[in-house]
Amino acid sequence: MPRKPLALSQGDPAGIGPDIALMAWTKRGEHGLTPFLYLGDRDALSARARSLGLDIPIAEATAETVNSAFDAALPVLSIPGDAAVTPGSPDGANAASTIEAIRRAVEETRAGRTSAVVTCPIAKSVLYSAGFRFPGHTEYLADLAAEPGGRAPRPVMMIASPALRTVPVTIHIPLIKIAEELTEDLIVETARITARDLTVRFGIASPRLAVSGLNPHAGEGGALGREDDAIVRPAIERLRAEGIDAFGPLPADTMFHAAARATYDVAICMYHDQALIPAKTLAFDDGVNVTLGLPFIRTSPDHGTAFSIAGTGKAKPDSLIAALKMAADMAERAA
Repeated sequence: MPRKPLALSQGDPAGIGPDIALMAWTKRGEHGLTPFLYLGDRDALSARARSLGLDIPIAEATAETVNSAFDAALPVLSIPGDAAVTPGSPDGANAASTIEAIRRAVEETRAGRTSAVVTCPIAKSVLYSAGFRFPGHTEYLADLAAEPGGRAPRPVMMIASPALRTVPVTIHIPLIKIAEELTEDLIVETARITARDLTVRFGIASPRLAVSGLNPHAGEGGALGREDDAIVRPAIERLRAEGIDAFGPLPADTMFHAAARATYDVAICMYHDQALIPAKTLAFDDGVNVTLGLPFIRTSPDHGTAFSIAGTGKAKPDSLIAALKMAADMAERAA
């Protein structure tokens, strides 16, 4: 039975989302990509292909027709914007279509017509002009996952590559607020979701979770901060009591060399940069942003819109290709 296609939302059409989607399609055979349906502005995509010198047929499609069309053309479910797209020049007039592409990708996946959601990068500041009320992609996806009248699930961000998986417990908040936002319950909930999804969606029977400390040297016995002994360590003890193979708190500065990485399947980190700096250093081109904790699969390239190189041919599709392949693999395990 053929695999269900993936739903790929365009991201900001003035960024490199259209570039990397086009380039990924040209490499579909080389990488054995599962067919994907591009949800976005067809005219803008065609114009971007011409500006990049790519002779790529683009076909109007639905989820049901993607597989038959994919070898010969890039299948598109068109969601037109309200203004012409100029590469590198984001326009708030197109924000509504960007948001709609994400919503429709989730709708197609939750209805079972596509197997996973893959998202190209957005510029949140542009979306705010259209009334976007979420801090980012992840929070919007969680809201879309909520059942009518129910609470949204708690999403967990994981950056994954062959070299390293990392999860930040706190994400997009100022450094000065991390200690007040970090709680034992938050660490436990994040680690539970991570362990469960590594088992169900990544096929790791007993995932090993290395948990970082918050402070330098994991607090140095309280000399460099009390949070590691008062918050992080009790969270780890609770996780171990539940049968989750978590250990730490570990000094973050010694967690990411090759020998250390061989001892765990994922690093649970206390804040954004603690998790993302090593992840992006080790795998900048092929890292994947995976959202755990949702009732559907979602992956994304681990980079931004890169407006400065949109339409120039300088963008690399490696991270999107990795995101497409990871989403397909996760979907196959869940089938």
